[in-house]
Amino acid sequence: MKQQLKLYILLAMIAVACASTRAWAQVNYDESKVKPYTLEDPLRFVNGKKVKNLKDWELRRQEILGIFQKEMYGQMPPKCDIVLEKLEEGVTLAGFGLRRQVRMWFRSDKTGPFVDWLIVTPRHAKAPVPVIMLLNYCGNHTMLSDEAIFITESLDVPHQLFRELKPRGTFADANQRTYYPISMMLARGYALVTACYADISPDPDPASPEEQDEYAYRRCFELWPPRDPNRDDNTTSLGAWAWGLMRGMDMIEQDSLLDAKRVILTGSSRLGKAALIAGAFDERFPVVVPNQTGGGGVPLAKRNYGENITTETSTFTHWYCKAYKKYAGHEDTMPFDQHLLIACIAPRALLVEGFDDGWFDTKGEFLSVQAASPVWEKFCKAGLPKVGWPNDYETSAIGSRLGYVRRNQQHGHSAFDWIWMMDFGDRVFNQRK
Repeated sequence: MKQQLKLYILLAMIAVACASTRAWAQVNYDESKVKPYTLEDPLRFVNGKKVKNLKDWELRRQEILGIFQKEMYGQMPPKCDIVLEKLEEGVTLAGFGLRRQVRMWFRSDKTGPFVDWLIVTPRHAKAPVPVIMLLNYCGNHTMLSDEAIFITESLDVPHQLFRELKPRGTFADANQRTYYPISMMLARGYALVTACYADISPDPDPASPEEQDEYAYRRCFELWPPRDPNRDDNTTSLGAWAWGLMRGMDMIEQDSLLDAKRVILTGSSRLGKAALIAGAFDERFPVVVPNQTGGGGVPLAKRNYGENITTETSTFTHWYCKAYKKYAGHEDTMPFDQHLLIACIAPRALLVEGFDDGWFDTKGEFLSVQAASPVWEKFCKAGLPKVGWPNDYETSAIGSRLGYVRRNQQHGHSAFDWIWMMDFGDRVFNQRK
């Protein structure tokens, strides 16, 4: 019996490896092989009618969001009540910060799934402060070396992608490729609000679709009806993570120390995708800063450059609904593209932070922002600055409400990304005063 089990596992691993090899063989890194494509006009309804005013735009925005729910990210879970329980609080960061740990329940009897939020605010603040909000990968305890921060419980799921338990304060170290300079955020007047994404939906190692199905649809998925195998638009992990960020905004609105009108929503890589989705669906987020999203986030899918629909749907089956797979290798038949999703953030503020790696197609990000810019131009009188694709670290393409910037080095949030983000947020929030 054990031998049969070992053989089954071996065959499964070989099958996954072959599928992965086929998918990777289809990755294009040659601009000359990008075929001509046509992008849908964000300011024109599916029936051809033009968007004339903000009322029309809200209807068009809902039409676009419906397309993405049906064709790519699955149905967004419904809003629900939250119950907040303060678990702990204290002084942190050499006395400059106030630390709070809040457990978010979704049932009045405090049973079932929960999300643990870490909130760090400037201790000197005399009024509600602006917020930087994000989901983290490896647990709240990795954000600070503070011994009082609880170890994230949801990281013990078998086959968890980030299952290696990281030491406290791992990402407070500037030598890490992902860096959270919380002291700098506090010094700039911002609070940090964060939770581990595994509290919402565990992200299993993509060893097989079966493992992803078994382990991904847990935690907050318990709050929603069972998945329907006959539907092509079931809720996905990306949709669930976005939903979790929206519930985080519900919490911020109830917090007297935080200013819900001045929130920067961010995330990197897959969590950059989640932040983008949440920002598109929830108009309460005034500033959205997706960082290095890769395919399925900001870049245009129709370019079929770097990460593409074939690799996305064969490797991460829990991120996208079944309907999206029909476009793998047939991107030209798509009745939508990512510029429509980012347009749904207008007329609020958006800054896209790119990364110079072919897999992430940051040129495709820039082109996507360009294609969405007419919406900002119509309703904000200013969209993306009229410049060419900027070089690394150039800020010429960062406008007052819409911007793009890119860099090289390593993947993840860096000090450069945080500075660009907070500078952008400061400009947006100062305009509102």
